[in-house]
Amino acid sequence: MHCCSLRKILLLLLALMFLASVRQASAELLFFAGDRTMSVKSHRFEGDQIVVSLRGGGEMTFDRAVVIRIAPDEVAYDEPAAVPVLAGQAAPRLLQNTIYDALIQQAAAIHGVPANLVKAVIQTESAYQSLARSPKGAMGLMQLMPKTAKEYQAKNPYDPRANIEAGVTYLRTLLDRFELPLAIAAYNAGEDAVRRFGGIRPFAETQDYVKKVLSLYR
Repeated sequence: MHCCSLRKILLLLLALMFLASVRQASAELLFFAGDRTMSVKSHRFEGDQIVVSLRGGGEMTFDRAVVIRIAPDEVAYDEPAAVPVLAGQAAPRLLQNTIYDALIQQAAAIHGVPANLVKAVIQTESAYQSLARSPKGAMGLMQLMPKTAKEYQAKNPYDPRANIEAGVTYLRTLLDRFELPLAIAAYNAGEDAVRRFGGIRPFAETQDYVKKVLSLYR
């Protein structure tokens, strides 16, 4: 038997073992204002805070006031007993030795922001594409919105130096106002969203964004 065929069989067996280990788990549904909901694994109260365990792992904290009610989630979800690491799979890693390292190091040093945190944001925001533009109009490496670019004096948001300088300055401002996870959430969703929800807003986009940046940074 060819080694390639043997490898495919082993991968198939691992996948089957994984599927066999999946079980149905109950969940809870959090209700917020504006008919927004969030499915979580469980919750607990700590004073004026509610701490929820996320279905994908990790926890989030909200002010109790933003949660209108909690009810069982009638739709169960698949919870794997263990996730196998198949050949070829690897956790995302922070890119090293990019052409923008000098600009990143300079801006990070000036504003007292860890260079690797800046790189994690850039990698998540634009994948180091200096001409990147999102459907919402975010521009450049750190995906500056027009209002942010203007406020932090990035006259040409597609110029890497101006963009990184403005983006790091903005990130420094957020770090001065919030703890690290909330600062990252604010970079993605805005400061108002963090204040309105008393934490990371309960939408997959922002939750996944925070997880990815922190994973790359740490």
